Amino acid sequence: MIHSSLMRHAKGNDMRILLPLLIFLVLSGCSTKDWRSASRESAGIAPDPATTREAVLQVYGATAWGWRGWFAIHTWIASKPTDEASYTVYEVIGWRERQGLQVVRIEKDRPDRFWFGERPRLLKEFRGEGVDRLIASVDKAAKSYPWPDTYTAFPGPNSNTFTAWIARQVPELGLKLPFSAIGSGYVDTYSR
Repeated sequence: MIHSSLMRHAKGNDMRILLPLLIFLVLSGCSTKDWRSASRESAGIAPDPATTREAVLQVYGATAWGWRGWFAIHTWIASKPTDEASYTVYEVIGWRERQGLQVVRIEKDRPDRFWFGERPRLLKEFRGEGVDRLIASVDKAAKSYPWPDTYTAFPGPNSNTFTAWIARQVPELGLKLPFSAIGSGYVDTYSR
């Protein structure tokens, strides 16, 4: 909420500047959502690895958190080789940089988690024969990502740059990220 003393001191021209800012903050959700309590549960999209023997490779996207969600998505990749009991998730998370960690995160995890309250959607999926080879190529590409310690929301490198990098290194994916994958063009501009 806007502090009452701020509103009392805003007069005339100040109100014309303050009002659009106030509207933006309220509409953007910046003051109403708390990322710490937002859902990170499974959306129930990915096949259960306990009952799914075949290899699975999936690319997900979800509305970005906070004001960025008005125009951008966050993307990631999940894989489960044949007969594997769990998924590996490949993604870039910007806040890790502030904690002195690599922004690239490759870990066993739920593949289809809500992205801090936002339901993921499946952008691409591969299952069955030949997918283990794709998974190995994705893993190799993810581990050779050229910006593992750097994150910039715009123009990149960011989570979408990472997914686009993998798509470029593994053309067999045939992955075309949506326009809202802000930062995916960073690969074409800065990696030549």
